Amino acid sequence: MSAPIQRALVTGGGGFLGSALVRLLLSQGIEVTSASRGRYPQLEALGARTATLDLERPTDLEGLLAGHDTVFHAAARPGIFGPLSDYRRVNLDGTRALLAAASRVGLPRFVYTSSPSVVFDGNSHVLARNDLPYPRRYLAHYPATKAAAERAVLAADGPALRTVALRPHLIFGPGDPNLLPRLIARARAGRLVQVGDGTNEVSLTYVDNAARAHLDAARALAAGAPCAGRAYFINQAQPVRLWEWIAGLLSSLGLPPVRRRLPAPLAYGLGAACEAAWKLLPLPGEPPMSRFLAQQLALTHTYDLGPARADLGYEETVDLAEATRRTLAWLRR
Repeated sequence: MSAPIQRALVTGGGGFLGSALVRLLLSQGIEVTSASRGRYPQLEALGARTATLDLERPTDLEGLLAGHDTVFHAAARPGIFGPLSDYRRVNLDGTRALLAAASRVGLPRFVYTSSPSVVFDGNSHVLARNDLPYPRRYLAHYPATKAAAERAVLAADGPALRTVALRPHLIFGPGDPNLLPRLIARARAGRLVQVGDGTNEVSLTYVDNAARAHLDAARALAAGAPCAGRAYFINQAQPVRLWEWIAGLLSSLGLPPVRRRLPAPLAYGLGAACEAAWKLLPLPGEPPMSRFLAQQLALTHTYDLGPARADLGYEETVDLAEATRRTLAWLRR
């Protein structure tokens, strides 16, 4: 049995998943420190302590970690484009620095927020299990650096520091700052295009379920625990046909349906051209399409919850229908 969680540190606590995790931990009577690049008074109002953490230039990590018994490392640099050095500094070097500091202060539990993209090899995955191999090459710096960080986290597992990695897929829900707001903005502007034939299925993850999985994983971590040193997919039990689910959201919000379609190979080629243009010119922001994004939008990605259920005791607390209802209510506001 693992010791009870009493004081937890959440990196990226001001983010979408991080703030959901902070709220959940506080509701369980756990003292929480939220470490982010900025201050979040709304978390302080809930009872969390906040601290400044810049993973590009981490300082005094031992002081930050001291007195805590669990780290939930949810901070990361997301995105589909940008210099490799930017992703490496945050996603890999920052994670390594946290692991080293956790070992130095004798912190016993480290729960890492990874991503299914770390094992994405350009093929459809149907009810994939945890033992998918890491691919030899990646089409984007985010999955490449997250994979390297995941490997470092799992390799650090030992008697003194138990580690586990979770791979939630396509986190959504009220407060989502990226996925659905960007999609809806494109739909409103008439720039949303279906990639592929529309039959691909994906596993989604409601944000509160993702937070619950992190707490389950931390509670399961102990000497000899089957989850120690392993990675787990986390998602809704019920997958969706991606473009049908998107069509339902748009219809419920009174937005026109997606009428334009782009074959997957053409989208991949367009993504390659966009990446080249953004590098050579260079152009600001992220390109509207990339090779990685084209494959993500056109291929099936569903994952087997069996290992998470068996080893973490994880079960979703909010099913897909209720998660979608709550998200639509928030989007309408």
